[in-house]
Amino acid sequence: MSFKIVIIGAGSVGFTKKLFTDILCVPEFRDVEFALTDLSERNLQMIKSILDRVVEFNRLPTKVTATTDRRAALEGARYIISCVRVGGLEAYADDIRIPLKYGIDQCVGDTICAGGILYGQRNIPVILDFCKDILEVAEPGAKFLNYANPMAMNTWAAIEYGKVDTVGLCHGVQHGADQIAEVLGAKSRTELDYICSGINHQTWFIDLRLNGRKIGKDELVAAFEAHPVYSQQEKLRIDVLKRFGVYSTESNGHLSEYLPWYRKRPDEITRWIDMSDWIHGETGGYLRYSTETRNWFETEFPQFLESAARPIDPAKRSNEHASHILEALETNRVYRGHFNVKNNGIVTNLPQDAIIESPGFVDRFGINMAAGITLPEACAATCTSSINVQRMSVHAAISGDIDLLKLAVLHDPLVGAVSTPEEVWQMVDEMVVAQARWLPQYADAVPAAKERLSKSRIKTREWAGAARRDVRSIEELRAEKTALKQAV
Repeated sequence: MSFKIVIIGAGSVGFTKKLFTDILCVPEFRDVEFALTDLSERNLQMIKSILDRVVEFNRLPTKVTATTDRRAALEGARYIISCVRVGGLEAYADDIRIPLKYGIDQCVGDTICAGGILYGQRNIPVILDFCKDILEVAEPGAKFLNYANPMAMNTWAAIEYGKVDTVGLCHGVQHGADQIAEVLGAKSRTELDYICSGINHQTWFIDLRLNGRKIGKDELVAAFEAHPVYSQQEKLRIDVLKRFGVYSTESNGHLSEYLPWYRKRPDEITRWIDMSDWIHGETGGYLRYSTETRNWFETEFPQFLESAARPIDPAKRSNEHASHILEALETNRVYRGHFNVKNNGIVTNLPQDAIIESPGFVDRFGINMAAGITLPEACAATCTSSINVQRMSVHAAISGDIDLLKLAVLHDPLVGAVSTPEEVWQMVDEMVVAQARWLPQYADAVPAAKERLSKSRIKTREWAGAARRDVRSIEELRAEKTALKQAV
């Protein structure tokens, strides 16, 4: 088979390499062309040299090109994969830093909450530019696979306004299933069957079977509380499981941002999180991790290049959805996964226009979703709160209406639990001004926002958050990795 796959934001080096090797685990895909595109020529050349090394070592006919000209990369493409973060780590730092001045403590800030909403404002205009180019120069009917956050907002904009065949992809369901299989003592995850449904990062294991036997709430709670690691790392998720009756797919830290009861009081935050790794609730944890990862890659690039000279092993193919979807569409080998698509009746008690994450099957006829799923009422309630924020955020990003943007942020559950309306109005002004270069739709609103900020008397504070760690130096990271190897 010969067709073209474009990866936009290919400078996301580790993830790009994973998607690339996953796809090449499919024997029929040896002759495909990968077109890499990114704003950074330096990052592009670094990842291209790694992928070229993979191709050369495995003696494959696969073609890899790289260009900063996105439209040229998209010409004739059948599949487009997006991994973009508009504004990079510089804008992301403001997503965490500015809300902290108003008492809003985020672990990740890439889905909703103040950081996730502004992230969406930066991404959506660019996503629509992608869609325009896809419709004009890609293969007719090209499929857009969106991995970029905020997943629901980006996918919503691409489907509703970009008019491109789009599916949103995440790995939260797979990671949650791995945990459940482990605590229940399964020999492998294949022994576990499950149905998850909800919205991205708020998806719920509403049916669990271990070797065909239904697993109830009490058994699952007991299994997690007995686990020596997860009982400490997932305290918030376990508490939600006890109260809601179902387990969330999302990490302890991420989930804490969507359910404000656990993150609205600084002195309570540390009760529910764990500092052994960023993902369990650390303030700005993913920003720190992303910064360290980028610094590590740039410093240790020769090691990354050397490690690329290894055989592609299909047995090590990851559970990321992209390669499996492409395989099913092209070969008709059926694949079951959990996908982000427009609801349209799939989940009965969520809004029809929402982007839901739910089970589906892929074959040559496309992605076929299982319809008629009903969530437990508590799950539907929390999802609906987020959907309302997402809808307003998408509409604000499209229209450039700063008042609607402020209303979206005001209605965010965690923001609303922490900040007053006056504080929200000022915080949004501050974020829009700080990120103006990535927010073209708000260009006309920036001067007035600056004027309001110059006259404001609302007090803010310089605060690192309830549980912040400093970014580690390369030397510290190297010492830690050496210690881990010695311990093993």
